Amino acid sequence: MASLTRRAAIAALLFALRAASQSCSNVPTASYPAPVVADGYNAQLIITGLSSPRGMIFDQKGALLVVEKGAGVTHITLQDNGGTCLSAGTTTRLIDDKGLNHGIELSADGKALYASTSTEVFSYAYDDVAISVSNQRTLIGNMSTSGHVTRTLLLSRKQPGLLLVSQGSSRNIDPKATQVSSGISQIRAFNISDLPDDKVYSYASDGKMLGWGLRNSVGVAEEPMTGGIFSVENSADQVSRMGTDIHEEDPGEEMNFHGFLNGSTESWGGNYGYPDCLALWGTGVPELGSMKVGSQFSYEESGSPVSDEDCARSYVAPRLTFEAHTAPLDIKFNKEGTLAYVSFHGSWNRDDPAGYKLSVIAFANGQPTEPTDSTTAAVPVLSNQDTGVCPGNCFRPAGLAFDSQDRLFMTSDSTGEIYVLQRTTPPGGDGGSGVPGGGSSPSGGAGTGGIGSSNENAATTGAYVPRNEMWLLVSLTLTLSLVGGAFLAIG
Repeated sequence: MASLTRRAAIAALLFALRAASQSCSNVPTASYPAPVVADGYNAQLIITGLSSPRGMIFDQKGALLVVEKGAGVTHITLQDNGGTCLSAGTTTRLIDDKGLNHGIELSADGKALYASTSTEVFSYAYDDVAISVSNQRTLIGNMSTSGHVTRTLLLSRKQPGLLLVSQGSSRNIDPKATQVSSGISQIRAFNISDLPDDKVYSYASDGKMLGWGLRNSVGVAEEPMTGGIFSVENSADQVSRMGTDIHEEDPGEEMNFHGFLNGSTESWGGNYGYPDCLALWGTGVPELGSMKVGSQFSYEESGSPVSDEDCARSYVAPRLTFEAHTAPLDIKFNKEGTLAYVSFHGSWNRDDPAGYKLSVIAFANGQPTEPTDSTTAAVPVLSNQDTGVCPGNCFRPAGLAFDSQDRLFMTSDSTGEIYVLQRTTPPGGDGGSGVPGGGSSPSGGAGTGGIGSSNENAATTGAYVPRNEMWLLVSLTLTLSLVGGAFLAIG
């Protein structure tokens, strides 16, 4: 046992040494203050000059396929020098279609590509050698052309052939969302494995409905261990309660659970409340009663006579609630299912800007480890130094994708950039930092993510790595020697 423990400790230290020792040359530099990186992570700006990059995915040869909103899909090869030292190689316009705006997916065998406009979902035969597509086909149509126009796509890995499509509301408070037949503010699953060649699904009437009453669930993900489906929802703007303006702190954004795709009906088809019921974040509202963070409250201006009690009794409450107007746009799980990363695009509807960061949420047994009323479940990993200058002078996270080496890539649509992040600690635990999946931190704790001030962990040269790297290497080397000696003494 001592020998196994010793080997595990040495492996962990070697992992940290390898990640901490890298340095990159000729890296792009952001035009805004360098981001702040949580302890336990390295991050690097690697690609600039894109046109509103949103969703992205890796093909089987390791190339990035990126949706550039209003332009199409771009194929980008990467020059990989290890760790976060990457740069763009060859860039090729794979699909030229100005209607494509966010959604992208790739089949498990890498031969079928899927992308979406506001009204349709397309499939293409994809050749990753020739870097070309062919045989474009419309799979799903009859979606709204107004309001929230992104159509997020998720191809299940647990139930092959099921394609999930999310459609948001056509306006801020949309009464059509109360009608199941409208298709508005819903997530639906479509079986595309045996779709006849002459068949096009109608979004509002075909497929299986996973959930409705979801204002704009842009991020949708499948937890890799259990197959549970989670979404992150952008909630309503300009909300008041009983004549009092509460829009600064309410309603909160949501993480919702939608059950499984394995034939079970658990949580399928639930109504998540919008527009009649919204999730509470700030608790300084009129007639709070027994409500707490995550409770659903009645929004009387929706035109429905639903009460707070009705909201609690008859609708599906969020699994987690996030700060108001932070605008989560994507959610991706690590392969162990222990961490969920969420990109918070950032607010436009607050006097005090919020969001503008990438955060991580701890999971265990297919569910978040934090309770439903937690205000600290989402821990910052990459954030702007000063959100007061946002949105004009900062990055805005949008799409996320993992590569085969478990490095996480993030688009920033407002700046036309892509970042890469890598953990400097092996899977399991937070290393004492308070950051799920992070490393040790002298300054951090739960809720702060172990992130130092902008002068501590902010990069200034474009290579975003933890501070005092040399001292870290020396300390780890000494620790490795001590650990090895101690275990030899007792082994």
